[in-house]
Amino acid sequence: MKKILILAYDFPPYVSVGGLRPYNWYKYFREFGIEPIVITRQWSNTHGNGLDYIAPSETKELIIEQTEFGTIYRTPYKPNLSNRLLLNYGDKRFRFIRKAITAYYEFGQFLFPIGPKIELYKAAKSYLKENEADAILATGEPFILFKYATQLSKEFDTPWIADYRDPWCQNIESQKNKLVAWWNRYQEKRIVKHASYITTVSELLKTLIGSLNKNIPTHIFPNGFDPEMINSVYGIEQGNKELQIAFGGTIYSWHPWKSILNTFNHFIDQHTNARVKLNFYGINNPQVIEHYIATELISIKKFINITPRLENSALVNILAENNAMLLFNDYAILGTKIFDYLGIRRKIIMCYSNDAEAQVLKNQFYTMEEFESESKTLQADLIQQTNSGIIVRDAEHLLKVFEELYAEFQETGQIACNSIGVENYSRKIQVEKLAELIKTV
Repeated sequence: MKKILILAYDFPPYVSVGGLRPYNWYKYFREFGIEPIVITRQWSNTHGNGLDYIAPSETKELIIEQTEFGTIYRTPYKPNLSNRLLLNYGDKRFRFIRKAITAYYEFGQFLFPIGPKIELYKAAKSYLKENEADAILATGEPFILFKYATQLSKEFDTPWIADYRDPWCQNIESQKNKLVAWWNRYQEKRIVKHASYITTVSELLKTLIGSLNKNIPTHIFPNGFDPEMINSVYGIEQGNKELQIAFGGTIYSWHPWKSILNTFNHFIDQHTNARVKLNFYGINNPQVIEHYIATELISIKKFINITPRLENSALVNILAENNAMLLFNDYAILGTKIFDYLGIRRKIIMCYSNDAEAQVLKNQFYTMEEFESESKTLQADLIQQTNSGIIVRDAEHLLKVFEELYAEFQETGQIACNSIGVENYSRKIQVEKLAELIKTV
């Protein structure tokens, strides 16, 4: 059985869609002849929000877990001064100092053995001194893990694979600063050229990455849903007391959430006694949403439910109790959320395909470069292929959709979802394919 050393910063119990990809490698590799050894950091969901990313670990010692799936090395985590200031004084104080310290570590970690993430390199090096591994698989971001993988590959003559969940230097957000853009491009070209393979999640990312690393074989392993987790919710029935529409996860700047709430407000104006609720689970900006509702849309406050972050298994369970799923259009990005929605077989309401306000937000905030050769409607394409939902054109169309959904719910007590071919989007299938690639390294 081949051994694979996995460098994964995001990993359960941390609540992050980025952690699900390496977790499923760890969970299923053994079934396909690969022994996984995961190097990650210690996580605790103390705050239930973004502060968990910088919260110190409970112990300063390395924790080693042996399970039926493989081995996990959890390294201690000590926040740097910038993060300690944020934890102690909040986001509004010491902003300049925190930005300066963060910049120092973001640049310096590529030159010197510094920063909170260096503990993963130390643990991996310690492991390889005593044990052999057939390959190293590093998933980014953070892309400093690619540097660590290159160093370990040279030190121990072990090939490595670069897994991109997101773009590195091609990220539009990082390109806004010329120095940051140059630095990322320089580091990516210098580091990734030593990888045996590149793996990623979509054709778009393959195109972006290939523009810089043309000579490295690149393979696509899309995201999907965890089949065991999804199987556990098959017995959960939709609630029939009120129509519940759910959204779980991150709301980005280009998402037209104000338009959704305004349209929902119009619906409530016409149905003041409606049995309906919009549920937002574990969103990243609850205070912003709550403030907007309290100041602009107070009449819908009782129809809105906002909860803290939930572990993915708990989130999937509670999503299954809802009648329909809200999905924001991410254009050329397929993301991970849509797969859980597919797996639990609830009708997807995707907003929007052609809305003027949404287009303004996209032009202003969208962070992914697009190519004419690649689809800019990946979510809509998948929804159509699987017959799993409604592609909402604009706010006016959404109001009509709310009307239709509520009428169906009043008549039947549920919302039908007649999706097809969903089983093809299981993460386990993709892990099997990745395992075959690793055996060729």
